[in-house]
Amino acid sequence: MGMAEKRHGGVAGSLGALSRTALGPRASGEPGTRQIVRLLPAFLIVGGLAFDSLAPPNFTAVPLFVAAPLVAAPFFSLASTVRTGVAAVASVIAMRLSDGTSTQVVPVIEMITVLTASVLALFINGVVRRSNEQLASARVIAETAMRAVLPTPAERIGGLQVAARYEAAQADEFVGGDLFAVADTPYGVRLVVGDVRGKGLDAVEAVAVIIGAFREAAEQESSLEGVAQRLERALAREGTRRYGLDEMEGFITAVLAEILPGARSLRLVNRGHPEPILLHADGALEVLAPSSPALPLGMDLGVWPDRADEWAMPPGATLLAFTDGLSEARDANGAFYDPAARLRGRIFPGPEELLSALTDDVRLHTGGRSTDDMALLAVGRPAEGQPVRRTTVRIVGRGDDAGR
Repeated sequence: MGMAEKRHGGVAGSLGALSRTALGPRASGEPGTRQIVRLLPAFLIVGGLAFDSLAPPNFTAVPLFVAAPLVAAPFFSLASTVRTGVAAVASVIAMRLSDGTSTQVVPVIEMITVLTASVLALFINGVVRRSNEQLASARVIAETAMRAVLPTPAERIGGLQVAARYEAAQADEFVGGDLFAVADTPYGVRLVVGDVRGKGLDAVEAVAVIIGAFREAAEQESSLEGVAQRLERALAREGTRRYGLDEMEGFITAVLAEILPGARSLRLVNRGHPEPILLHADGALEVLAPSSPALPLGMDLGVWPDRADEWAMPPGATLLAFTDGLSEARDANGAFYDPAARLRGRIFPGPEELLSALTDDVRLHTGGRSTDDMALLAVGRPAEGQPVRRTTVRIVGRGDDAGR
């Protein structure tokens, strides 16, 4: 077996280079399971060589060599899949040359089998790469569509400071049913924050319906209650066109707000949505609970009259509206994130700084994990002499509070 060990050692030595080239620098820092999968083709070939050296002559390690390129195909690049296939074929040839059986029928069939598997692996790799490219293209199209129907509002609207964020549940996704919009109208600055039941392109279509109806109604309706009813009618009309509301995600929770010009007050209509928060310049805050609960949009057409509630909004105050992706974010123990408790007593220079601190804090609470999209909208009434931009004030964590 001296010649066999020499040949096997030469092939095994080349596998180290194959493994390093195929895996690249990413492997050492990846999660354990993914790293094992990426190392598996090299392990299969090395294991095949060891098995052939130690097993009786009537046993074969060819299945291991067949599996190596097929395992590599979905995970490796084309070049690395080619190298894996070459290493598998070369290993079988080396084994049969070492034992002098390379011209016999069974060893030749084994070599042809491994070669065929390697060619098939290249075909599989090509299919997977094309599928990934198509998926990436679909994501780009979906993200473009989402940004088209959900543009980021201007930093200043109607004399108010505005900031908005959309945080997708997954880092590589930007398709969901959360929405926000702000409009400067003859009746004051009006805004909507909502959450469509469901996700995907159907949810994006429902978002487009609500945003379009809101922009039109905000300009034309003299009351905030009238805007809510226009949204109801838009959903009903779209549901009829699609043969039922379920075809367009069914219902939408939403909060509509109207910040009156010069009156230092705001009015809200809440349709089954998480309660907004009003943060004051001195760190105090109010949770703006509706005086009477109401069903989401799409479930209450004409049954219950909308009733707007009014609150004072003095200079320096900021209205924060959000979807349940924030209030239902959980930590490792299953505890919900409580934005009111986390924000009470904190002072922020403006809406942008508020949202930056808030998104950082909720990531800290969840450990970076998220199961739902999150839309945030903050609108602030500037205090007299307040500059447009100032430095960020960080939310102090529970541990920091405890140490004081």
